[in-house]
Amino acid sequence: MFYHKTILDAIGDTPLIQLRSIPANVPGLVLGKVEGMNPGHSAKDRIAKFIIEKAENEGLLKPGGTIVEATSGNTGFSMAMVAAVKGYNCILCVPNKISKEKIQLMEAMGAKVKVTLSLPYDDPESHYSQAAAIAAATPNSIYINQYFNANNTEAHYHTTGKEVWNQTEGKVTHLLASMGTGGTITGTAKYLKEKNPQVKVIGVDAYGSILQQYHETGTYSQEDIHPYLLEAVGKNFIPSATDFKLIDEIVKVTDRESALLARRLAKKEGILAGYSSGAALAALKKIKSTIKEDDVVVVLLADHGSRYMSKIYNNAWMQHVGFFHTSFRNLNRSRVIYLKEQWRKVIDFYS
Repeated sequence: MFYHKTILDAIGDTPLIQLRSIPANVPGLVLGKVEGMNPGHSAKDRIAKFIIEKAENEGLLKPGGTIVEATSGNTGFSMAMVAAVKGYNCILCVPNKISKEKIQLMEAMGAKVKVTLSLPYDDPESHYSQAAAIAAATPNSIYINQYFNANNTEAHYHTTGKEVWNQTEGKVTHLLASMGTGGTITGTAKYLKEKNPQVKVIGVDAYGSILQQYHETGTYSQEDIHPYLLEAVGKNFIPSATDFKLIDEIVKVTDRESALLARRLAKKEGILAGYSSGAALAALKKIKSTIKEDDVVVVLLADHGSRYMSKIYNNAWMQHVGFFHTSFRNLNRSRVIYLKEQWRKVIDFYS
């Protein structure tokens, strides 16, 4: 008989699926790495298992211990899943911009969830600071701190990167991945570039985030940090889990085009993927002129669309924030003002 001893043994080996219609007119072979087919429905399953098992082996996490993390949802669910299987407590701190179903999913796995305002990393009331404080005050606990944890990158080096290389038989020429902690893109890129330094690695960032600016200039301005709706894409600080030297280019995408492309992916390809997957596809459209007919492009589809049913797959939400308006592109306002207006609309929608 063949069976897994626990759900954790089913993590990884996600399929590559050819994208035939999304987006149109892109030359070459475009393949989606469907991470939503992990048991926890995201690429974060990989780091949760890897980091926790390494902490166990190093004696940092003992029986009856507590796992604490700051998360935008997917890492939290994966940590809660691993904690449930291994018998640990799990406390998760999240910003209030994440979808309500993400919170419900984490609680369903037995995690305690604390919701905070969406604040800068070093603000004492941010979900990052709150998680660090909880871990410091909780005996026999470990703070995962995925943004500054080298094992985040290592997990993808040993799994995602190797899988992409083997599945394409070494023919991959481009990797596109949305950037949050940077662990996924960095670990995968490290493996691929060790095999073939010519592989082009394209990161995806959100307007209102500073990752692209930092990649291009080595610095950033606080004035460029603004609210945006994309989840798990971009940052208002620089995570050490990101190795910018491994990234060839970072492309900025908008909230609207990311949402619409995620919805189009479901309708045209039958793949229900998350918000950041739409962002990766939006970036693909912007670099399509650089892709050749014989190229093999792997687009990382980081999580499952079921996490966003109250947002990008909710027609009322899409209408409320203006994503269905045909006049969207002609709005005669600065992007900063527009982003702030969109954020207020989201708050109004849920209040």
